[in-house]
Formats: sequence, C-alpha cells, structure tokens
Amino acid sequence: MPVKPRAIKPRDAASLVLMRTNGDQVDVLMGRRHSRHAFIPDAFVFPGGKLDRDDRRVTTAQSATSRATPATRALEAAAIRETFEETGLLLACPGDLGTTASGTWATFKDQGVVPDAKGLKLLARAITPTESPIRFHARFFSALDAPVTGTIKGSGELLDLDWYPLDDAKKLPVIDVTEFVLNEIGTRTKRGSLDGPVAFWRYRSGTPVLSYET
Repeated sequence: MPVKPRAIKPRDAASLVLMRTNGDQVDVLMGRRHSRHAFIPDAFVFPGGKLDRDDRRVTTAQSATSRATPATRALEAAAIRETFEETGLLLACPGDLGTTASGTWATFKDQGVVPDAKGLKLLARAITPTESPIRFHARFFSALDAPVTGTIKGSGELLDLDWYPLDDAKKLPVIDVTEFVLNEIGTRTKRGSLDGPVAFWRYRSGTPVLSYET
C-alpha cells in the first residue's frame, strides 16, 4: 500500500487589501501574478507575501485601543512591507523602527518611518489545501482610504497593477480564496462597515469550508 506523503506545513503570509472610496463605489488595488510564478500564476491577487524574520522585529504604529499580539503585529508589518515592495505605495508614519534594519526595512529606517497599522482590520484568513505542494496560512488585512504615499510602480512581480472597481474585480481571473475575500468586502461595504468577525477559509478533503471567528 503506498504511503501517503506528509502534508507540507503552511508558511505564515499576509496580504494588504487596500481600498479607496470612489464616489458611491469602492476600488480595490490588485495585480496579476506573472505566468512564471510557481504559485497561482496569471491570477489576480492583492499585494502580499510570506512573513520574513525581520518582520517580527520592527516597531509598528498601533491605535490606542489595539489589542494586536506580537504575532499579529509582525503579520501587519509583512503586509505593509510586501505592498511597498510590489506596488510602490507606502503605508507608514514617522517613528523609530527600533531595530537594525536590512532590505526593505532599511528604506523605512532611512526615511524615519514605521509601518502604520492603525487603520488595519483583520478581515480574513485562509489556509491552502493539504495536498498543495506550496502552502500558506494567509491573513488578509483590509484598509479603506488608508493614508498611503507614493505612486503605483510595480516591481514586476505583479502585472496590470491598478485600482479596480469592486464589481469589476470580481470578474477578473482569480482563485477561490481571492473571490471569497472580494465577496466578503462586498458584503461588509454594503452594510457600511468593514468591522466584523474574522472569516476563515480552509479545505476539508478538498472541499472549501467557511466559518467566522469572534
């Protein structure tokens, strides 16, 4: 009897779902992954990527009422860093990064800014199927009309990078997880608030399962 291969442990990852008010509608920042990518090539996604070690060490700006744990703060930092790397848009405010910075974080430190997580809301999280050769435990942080600076200039990782009206974004070639997040945004914006329980998307025997966490 063949031995079933052990499932790959998901890697922590974070995405930033940037939205802006445009008249009576909401636009969403998305881009298309390059066809050469091993993970979901040619699909439209939100900016984001895996958690790096240095993301756990940086200081993030938090609201006075924030109850974010160190793990959540690291994921927020990862989402903001990845968004800056992939889109050129910077969500930051003046502050001391509080660490010996390297890579992208060195740019933040040189500019005297820290990732600004004050307006972020954890909208959803998702775990890729156990049979997938590349697995992530992704968190999706939403931000509406966030005070980002800079102009959109993709790094080449995301193509066709732009603000898409939500209804148009739903028609783009996306995977089921992205579609679920877009639908969640639509539901919450229609009721006038992004607040609510965290939506949790995962798979059971290959079938998507959705629940909500308070």
